[in-house]
Amino acid sequence: MLLSLWPASWPRKARSNATLVAAAVALVAALWALGALLSLFPGSIGSNAAQFAQGARMTLWLTVVSGAIGLLLGLVAALARSSRKPLPSHLAAVYIWLIRGTPLLVQILFVYFALPVLVPGLELPEFAAAVVALALNVGAYNAEAIRGALLAVPQGQRDAAVALGMRPVQVLAGVVLPQALRVALPALASNVVALLKDSSLAFAIGVVELTNVGNRIQAVTFQPVPTLATVACIYLLLTTLLTQFSGALEHRLERDRL
Repeated sequence: MLLSLWPASWPRKARSNATLVAAAVALVAALWALGALLSLFPGSIGSNAAQFAQGARMTLWLTVVSGAIGLLLGLVAALARSSRKPLPSHLAAVYIWLIRGTPLLVQILFVYFALPVLVPGLELPEFAAAVVALALNVGAYNAEAIRGALLAVPQGQRDAAVALGMRPVQVLAGVVLPQALRVALPALASNVVALLKDSSLAFAIGVVELTNVGNRIQAVTFQPVPTLATVACIYLLLTTLLTQFSGALEHRLERDRL
């Protein structure tokens, strides 16, 4: 969508770069201007604009931190799952099976309440516990996306790289991963967008993110319709901007490949 805003005379690579920058700037600008925009609304929305903006920033921060850790976990789990050695492959399979087979809310509650019981002294703050649970969750889904992308790289390219004298690590880093990540990018981007919405479950352990803010405001004002509608619109804005950014990044990587 954003790519069509730039003049057709621009080179495709330049248009992709401009689109990627524009999407990132739009996301930052939206967060910066959200409080001022909501303050223009009457009633409980305008009077609580700063809280809505703070909750949106916390939601995005949860998504960014958890998403970055989850991407690394997914990559490690995918490589372990694809390993010919049984131990790492089985451990990764159990991790993916366990996380994908249990509800995210249960995982968040487990990390916050049960983990300190199992490991005395390991009491995580609300934000840290939410990050750990969200990262573990999205990491399992990222692992399957990356593993499928790794399998999509033709074996002949690996064999050719080995024939040229490249070491296994060089083959992985220089030949396999760049192609696999391009293939996996749409699924990874979809996981990040889902992660942003799933971060709303962090309210269950007291993280003051967007859903928690909305719940507190509607409990005080007794106006659930405008409050929750505002929360839903903010989520819609954030997911739309994230989708645009991921689409621009995907297009940029496609330009690099060509």
